[in-house]
Amino acid sequence: MIEEIDTTSPRGALALRLADAVQRRWPSEVQAVGVRGSLAHGDDTDTSDVNLVVLTHRPRSGPRPTLRKVEGIPVELEVLAADEALVKARQLTPRWPLLADRYMTTFALHDPKDCFAELREAHQNLLGEARPAEFTQLARHDWATANGARRRAIRLTQWCDTEAALVMIADARVHAALVAGLLTRTWFRNAADAVKRTGVAAADMRELGAILKYQADELAARGRPVDGTVGALFD
Repeated sequence: MIEEIDTTSPRGALALRLADAVQRRWPSEVQAVGVRGSLAHGDDTDTSDVNLVVLTHRPRSGPRPTLRKVEGIPVELEVLAADEALVKARQLTPRWPLLADRYMTTFALHDPKDCFAELREAHQNLLGEARPAEFTQLARHDWATANGARRRAIRLTQWCDTEAALVMIADARVHAALVAGLLTRTWFRNAADAVKRTGVAAADMRELGAILKYQADELAARGRPVDGTVGALFD
């Protein structure tokens, strides 16, 4: 994580202005303001968004979450109660590889009580305590989603619905990447980063099928096959 935000970049300057505006308008509600994504990593470009996160003292207070452009720059504003954010930081979900970075890499613009450091520590503790079986179980969920999306893509191709098939195959690639991330405890910046780093970005139907077959074998080797009996469904 960077030590200071680049105020010479239009996105860095806008983030500071937005943080100041939030604090002035909701002084008694806002507990912390920070940025995530490329600004927090210090590698934003002219095509980058401003991912602003606001932590409030109470639920449903402060600004409303939104996604829109401000002076030509895409801005995503996420608003959470600090307690709610802490609960989420202590949870593992099938989307963990796409969520971990928001806890591990947040640059604080206003954080007098070190809320973002608390979120990072809570998530680090979660990862330290989580058992391998927990990650494997979540990976099975993503594998089933990826496999289902691929099967639908094949069917849509047979029906000559190429556009819908492309959507399904893209979804299958993302979830296959999530499987890889969970099995290796690797998190990604975003979905595009996930499919690129796991090598599935350009996988066609057949290649993706081979990848899913390999992942199915790996999941079986870790304790439970992806295809089982009726009774196994409830174990």
